[in-house]
Amino acid sequence: MEGQDGENGKLFLNEPLERHGHLALSPEVRTQLLSLSPATADRLLRPLRERARTRGIGTTKAGTLLKHKVPIRTFAEWDDVRPGFMEADLVAHCGTRAEGPYLSSLVLTDVATGWTECLPLLRHGYGDVLRALDQVRGLLPFPLRGLDTDNGSEFLNFPLLEYCARAEITFTRGRAYRKNDQCDVEQKNGSIVRQIVGYDRFAGELAYRQLAELYRALRLYVNIFQPSLKLVLKRREGSQVYRRYDAAQTPLQRLCAAAVLDEASRARLVALAEALDPVQALQQLHLLQEALWRHAVASPPAPPAPTVQFILPNTTPAGAAAESGVAVSPQARHRPPHPERPLRRGTQINATRAHPRVDEAATRADPCAAQPERPAAERSADGLRKERRQQCQGCGDPFSVFALTRERTSAYCARCGDERRRAQARTRMQALRARHRTEAG
Repeated sequence: MEGQDGENGKLFLNEPLERHGHLALSPEVRTQLLSLSPATADRLLRPLRERARTRGIGTTKAGTLLKHKVPIRTFAEWDDVRPGFMEADLVAHCGTRAEGPYLSSLVLTDVATGWTECLPLLRHGYGDVLRALDQVRGLLPFPLRGLDTDNGSEFLNFPLLEYCARAEITFTRGRAYRKNDQCDVEQKNGSIVRQIVGYDRFAGELAYRQLAELYRALRLYVNIFQPSLKLVLKRREGSQVYRRYDAAQTPLQRLCAAAVLDEASRARLVALAEALDPVQALQQLHLLQEALWRHAVASPPAPPAPTVQFILPNTTPAGAAAESGVAVSPQARHRPPHPERPLRRGTQINATRAHPRVDEAATRADPCAAQPERPAAERSADGLRKERRQQCQGCGDPFSVFALTRERTSAYCARCGDERRRAQARTRMQALRARHRTEAG
């Protein structure tokens, strides 16, 4: 891919900043800025990037039933590709635990241009993925021609396979345990979702709506103002690996250079890019971040906060709500486009008298009413798991366990339990050695 020369490629952000009056450079400073190498920029930014680094946990559950129906596409097979072939992945906002309900983000990255779309999911399932794909196809400035995913069950399922067949979308998958096959979207997971949203746990309708507002602002800021390099050549000579990249361009610049847009779509995107102020967009991103982090699941829970909306230039909040990217409650959307399957029901038995505890259940306090923004598994009032005080049968010391009401727990503390397991292992090993000696003799 041919790009601009180095001096023109570094003007992608200087021009809008100077156009909106946020930047005034002298000729000397301008010359130094344009001559700044990527290595020098990385060295200057290293202290900021090396602050508290955390990592999320994996929540992908393998779907093995349809692997033979979905062809494999590796990272080396994206040479001749046009805009519209996208890699997709899910990012879980579950904090340090994958139990209970939590939000997820569907991330799609175009391989040719780097155009990225992020949408929130209220649940980690194929139904929400199908609804998000319908919304993505309305947001993309180009048609969705191909979809490449991992081997998770939220992607490898019959409804999504039938959906891609009806929409004439090429559906492929990567190899199992080879994240490099989806290297483009995996990079965006870290540089966009994790850098902006973070690693906190989010759950509930309020957090879902606020995350949708954040992604409405983020898609414009990333696709219009954030440039990236693309690898055009990789050569190995002995132990040295030489890589060559093209000039830095934003996804919008790559999309316009690909000549796949009609004149109306191109003019609309160029006018939007000229109207957007990058400094003002970044300030709104910070406000939306703070509003989202107030919905992070913590102990004690934070009070419910109103949704902060992202407003485009020359629009009102009422007009912004009518945009196609605004969050819609999953209960108000249509069901995912998959064939209806009849439910299998067993023998129906009609009750001849009222249940003796029906009045008691009706008057019992609802644990969801006290903390509506918290997941059901984490509510303190009448929670599922409770603390038990037991006495160890080994040493006799009291210890605490967290378990369900009818869940069986160990009768030994952690120290005695470890000693007991080691003693049982020694006994089994001695018996096995004695049997081997008997057979050998």
